[in-house]
Amino acid sequence: MTTLQSVPALGTHPASGSLPSRAETREQLSRATYDLLVIGGGILGISTAWHAAQSGLRVALVDAGDFAGATSSASSKLLHGGLRYLQTGAVKLVAENHFERRAVSREVAPHLANPLTFYLPVYKGGPHGAAKLGAGVFAYSALSAFGDGVGHVISPAKAQRDVPELRTDDLKAVAVYRDDQMNDARMALMTVRAAVDAGAVVLNHAAVTGLRFTRGRVTGADLTDSTDGTEFGVTARLVLNATGPWVDHLRKMEDPNAAPSIRLSKGAHLVLKRTRPWRAALATPIDKYRITFALPWEDMLLLGTTDEEYEGDPADVAVTESDTAQILDEAAFSIKDQQLSRDLITYSFAGLRVLPGGPGDTSKAKRETVVTEGRGGMLSVAGGKWTTFRHIGRTVMNKLAALPGHPLAEDMEPMNRLPRKLPLPGIANPNAVAHRLLIDGGTPGPRMAPDTARHLATHYGSLAFDIARLANESPELAERVHPDAPEIWAQVAYARDHEWAETADDVLRRRTTLTIRGLATEDVRAGVEKLLADKD
Repeated sequence: MTTLQSVPALGTHPASGSLPSRAETREQLSRATYDLLVIGGGILGISTAWHAAQSGLRVALVDAGDFAGATSSASSKLLHGGLRYLQTGAVKLVAENHFERRAVSREVAPHLANPLTFYLPVYKGGPHGAAKLGAGVFAYSALSAFGDGVGHVISPAKAQRDVPELRTDDLKAVAVYRDDQMNDARMALMTVRAAVDAGAVVLNHAAVTGLRFTRGRVTGADLTDSTDGTEFGVTARLVLNATGPWVDHLRKMEDPNAAPSIRLSKGAHLVLKRTRPWRAALATPIDKYRITFALPWEDMLLLGTTDEEYEGDPADVAVTESDTAQILDEAAFSIKDQQLSRDLITYSFAGLRVLPGGPGDTSKAKRETVVTEGRGGMLSVAGGKWTTFRHIGRTVMNKLAALPGHPLAEDMEPMNRLPRKLPLPGIANPNAVAHRLLIDGGTPGPRMAPDTARHLATHYGSLAFDIARLANESPELAERVHPDAPEIWAQVAYARDHEWAETADDVLRRRTTLTIRGLATEDVRAGVEKLLADKD
């Protein structure tokens, strides 16, 4: 076990090419006038900042917490076409989702997305029959142009070979389809990096305390750096409110009489240790509309999700005992009891879906993106799906170009003239990166463990070689942060110097997988805090 005494003392000086200091970034934000200030560092805000910077605009992005610190790192970790949308006849939407899914997983971020086989078990007395689900997965794969094979039906015995904990009592058949999964926090961070590479200036842990107005128009924001209390401001020709569950809070700063525009739905998840290897995921129908997932993810098992209206403070969202009981009860439809022991739970998390305002069951509400313009000219963007994050960025940019008076149109390159599938940083074949790390990663330092090489390759792509260099230059950084996880201390130094990590949670929850594995012990946390403090 890592102790404070064994935490590396090296890496105390930021590496060449590391990020500017927070003071330097605040100064840069304060002295310029930006074309676009994006408030909110979830994936909607990040994607818009990326596309805006690509188009030639001068872009600033700020967030009160960490990038992807709320909803965007609390998803089901899927890039998917949306099988359940076929229920409502949304064929065009599923086809569009598949296009975006394939673009991200194959051309934009193949180093961060993994193909995953899904099994839909058909039980006696269940909400759907084998014929219906078989036809559904065939149509689903057809809408993906059969790029992931043909959806079909297999026997329970064959499915159980891939999912040994599958419950086979009253199991009649299993429908098969394919989608992709990811680590959402890592995907978001790589998109932040892409935005910065394109020219955006970004700062996390910077909370908006008020909006700036010029002749009744919103022209910036006043902020406080939560790391040291420094107050500063940003001036911009246009402000975009991309604060997710807090979107109406910021709209009321613009107009105290602004009516609510959204409603929130809570989605809770559990992370468990796996009792045996899984080579496929389960998507089990609960009723006509809802599916519960059991996903092999990060060497663990991810269960969820719930879908219920949420009316409290977004900052207080948490997994309750009733959420845990519901997830385990629903998982028990298709998973054996030994895999669902509460003793296996390592972590739980809840996020808030942002849905268009209106009545009705949240589980049936459309996951659509809504862009509105406020009384002071501030644009607010809310809602959508992780799968279509690039499409959302383009949608917002088209809205900017079409604003009355075209205030930014002359300064921005139209979206149709920009590359449609610009890759995220680190793009590489992860298998090739892992192979290289195993061959070269131990020169001149200790040989890299296979699980560490694979982890680095699938979370950083070719940027993993930068981490390997840190480990080779400072052997202490090649040591594992915790003996039961693949992460090494070089990743903590890298997160500090190149990935905007300011707090232990930034590192443990979103730059690494230590928290979700249940390994963010007091010693580990103290060690991370020590290494982060060495930046100064």
